[in-house]
Amino acid sequence: MASSVMSTSNTATASPAVSTADLRKSYGDKTVLDGIDLRIPAGTVFALLGPNGAGKTTTVQILSTLIAADGGRAQVAGHDVATSPAGVRAAIGVTGQFAALDDLLTAEENLLLMADLLRLGRREGRKRAQELLERFGIADVAKNRAATFSGGMRRRLDIAMTLVGDPKVIFLDEPTTGLDPRSRRTMWETVRSLVAGGVTVFLTTQYLEEADQLADRIAVLDGGRIVAEGTADELKAQIPGSHVRLRFDDIDEFERAATAFPGAARDDENLALRVAGDAGIDALRALFDRLDAAGVRAADFSVHTPDLDDVFLALTGEGTSAHPLHVKETLR
Repeated sequence: MASSVMSTSNTATASPAVSTADLRKSYGDKTVLDGIDLRIPAGTVFALLGPNGAGKTTTVQILSTLIAADGGRAQVAGHDVATSPAGVRAAIGVTGQFAALDDLLTAEENLLLMADLLRLGRREGRKRAQELLERFGIADVAKNRAATFSGGMRRRLDIAMTLVGDPKVIFLDEPTTGLDPRSRRTMWETVRSLVAGGVTVFLTTQYLEEADQLADRIAVLDGGRIVAEGTADELKAQIPGSHVRLRFDDIDEFERAATAFPGAARDDENLALRVAGDAGIDALRALFDRLDAAGVRAADFSVHTPDLDDVFLALTGEGTSAHPLHVKETLR
């Protein structure tokens, strides 16, 4: 589920929080980004997916002014990345794959150090640090050194430090890497609360469930290019992978069902058939009508619709001929 919903008209007319046009980057003869076009509305979560080495981190580094692009244009929070890098840096926060904390300092001291680096002033810095300690649920351990924190707490403190400067856009580069499932879900709630407060989040992740849960829009990056972009549901709808798995207790019934659905994928060991196609109510009714006509009764059935795993495999060239996408038999 996406963290926020914007009307179509607002999305279309509002100035984007992040935009790129023909963004390119190479290292020697290796092309990392080969013409990236993005338009990310303010107050949304945008997820960039892709296999290792696809260029996700390079994209974040360019947009956060850490490295320069070889070509194309990019704007963040109304500032051109190439001509106004100081303006970009003043408007953003960046959290990398590993927490950037000083383990010798307490949680409060880490936040105050960031406030000093941003020249907020002593009184304002202390006020901001206290607000963030409360907001991220770490006020009770504010005097504890960061070295004593769990992975999830370190991540929360890291994002709190990112927010000291009250950024308009936050780049989260694989923020839940190495976290346990409970800490990951806590991080998701943190991201949702940021967006509810008007912040734009640019998220890179290898956890497909994470993108599915958080992102308003998702782009899939592969071979230096955006190969697909849309909502999670829009991306799933592009993949013809819906199917019903029918299991039988009797070998004779299994064989009669296989005759009724000659194009279905067989699992002889488990006496199961995988019948691909639309898995809606009308299609299911048609499927069971065909079983009845063949005098066959299934022991049980399950419905599978494409998820982001299927999208990722199909769009990044990771699939195989055994993948459900290649099953052609229809339910109708």
